[in-house]
Amino acid sequence: MAVGKLQASLELAGSTLSHHLKALVIVGLVAQERQATTLICRANYEMMRGIVDFLVAECCADACDCAPAEAAQSSTDAGARGERA
Repeated sequence: MAVGKLQASLELAGSTLSHHLKALVIVGLVAQERQATTLICRANYEMMRGIVDFLVAECCADACDCAPAEAAQSSTDAGARGERA
């Protein structure tokens, strides 16, 4: 997405958006590419999935009702069929 379009849709000051985008670029969550005079930002979904997977594994490790979506769905499907997960 073009930075100008992102700024308009978020209604943020340019300096504020620039500050946050810089941090996201530094950690690899966003990649930037210049196309002529337009700066394009692209989300790094693989990196984001890795962070979410880490948070689920580490933050929910001690919670008994917190499981990855796939495991939770398997349990729900098995329960609906009267099986144990």
